[in-house]
Amino acid sequence: MKSETLEQRDLPIAVTFHVSRFTFHAFLDTPYRPRLTNAGRAATFVVDAFNERGERLPTPIAGEHPLTLYVDKREIVTLMTLGQAPEALVIGYLRNQRLVSNIEDIFSVQVDWEVNAAAVTTRAGIEDLDGKLEKRTVTTGCGQGTVFGDVMEEIEKVRLTDDVRITEATFYGLIDNVRRYETIYKQAGAVHGCALARGPEILMFVEDVGRHNAVDAIAGQMWLDRIEGADKIFYTTGRLTSEMVIKCAQMGIPILVSRSGLTEMGYRIAQQVNLTMLGRATGKHYLLFTGHRRFVKSAVPA
Repeated sequence: MKSETLEQRDLPIAVTFHVSRFTFHAFLDTPYRPRLTNAGRAATFVVDAFNERGERLPTPIAGEHPLTLYVDKREIVTLMTLGQAPEALVIGYLRNQRLVSNIEDIFSVQVDWEVNAAAVTTRAGIEDLDGKLEKRTVTTGCGQGTVFGDVMEEIEKVRLTDDVRITEATFYGLIDNVRRYETIYKQAGAVHGCALARGPEILMFVEDVGRHNAVDAIAGQMWLDRIEGADKIFYTTGRLTSEMVIKCAQMGIPILVSRSGLTEMGYRIAQQVNLTMLGRATGKHYLLFTGHRRFVKSAVPA
């Protein structure tokens, strides 16, 4: 088999096949691809959790990793990602943010998880990069994922108080009150809800199209009303990512509850700041992941 590249870049290749005494000519269409690493990470990690019967359950949780994007050595954003397809994520981000117009503009994407970075090299730079970055809008979606560097440095200094307890009966009371609460979600769907509670009593309930918006609204109202978080419980309908855990810790709230699951980084940060985290909480079911000391179980059900 003989092949000849028509130009320096990856373009269609003329190929001649010789099979026995017959000769076939083909023209292979090989679309351009940047130089890529193949740095996908495991999608799940297994941690121990305790269910409502007090049984230890090895439980898969989603991976979550910070990936700081650099374009031509210029830092652009830190994305929080599962990590399965980081090169495609980076290319898609550049495309959707209209930072590059064509795949041919990208020479290479190199992902290095040792430093949690993705380095993109373009062929001719990005025209008016400063102007494009200034016009970016943080959407109302669930995974804005842009807050990381400075916040992570601050969160290392946080350690939540350990003299607060929540009984299983209180926990069930809160879940029941959330279930009964009149919400926009019951009427229209398409929103996330967050609640600040003292024991089973809901002090405020906020809904928004993005769970982080709802968290921020409660944080702002707590400041306005001079409400301390040390004896409070935070409930969210959304999954417990690192951002959710960080925001709860910044508000000084030691107990975080969700009807959804959690991520590996959320789990690690919760351990670091001494936060009690309960996930998959619906009805009489839950999984207790971290901060076991604060949670007081009732008699084990038959």
